[in-house]
Amino acid sequence: MEPAQIYTTETLATLFPAERTNDFFDALFGDADEGAYDITLGYEGYDASSKILGFVLNLHERPGRCLACNLTHGLPEVFKRHPIINVKGLVDEAVKLLGESASCADWQLGRTIQKEKSMHCIPLQIKVEGV
Repeated sequence: MEPAQIYTTETLATLFPAERTNDFFDALFGDADEGAYDITLGYEGYDASSKILGFVLNLHERPGRCLACNLTHGLPEVFKRHPIINVKGLVDEAVKLLGESASCADWQLGRTIQKEKSMHCIPLQIKVEGV
C-alpha cells in the first residue's frame, strides 16, 4: 500500500488527536484555554528515492488569539522534548503503519514556517528503512 493511502485524514487524527493540544497547554499554562493555537498533523508525501516521509505539525490560530512568530519560532526544540507532544512516539506509530519490515532510521523537526497569517507549520521528516 502506498503511504498516501495509509496516511489519511482519519489516520493523521488518530496519530495526533485533537485533545493533545489541550493537554499540552494545560501542562504548560495550567489552563488549556490559554493556548494561542490548535495543532493538527498533516501528510506532505513520500520521497521514494531518499526514503523520507514528510509530515507537518500545523499550528492553527485559535479565534480571538494571535499566532505570532515569536510564539512559534522556538517550538521545534520544545516539541522534540515535550512528553505530551511526544514526537518520538508519533514517529514510531507512523512508521509502524508501513508494516513489519519498516523502521525509522532518523527523524527531525524543521524550522517553523509561516504559511498564512493564522497558520504556522513545523515540518517533520522521517527517514525510513525496509520499505
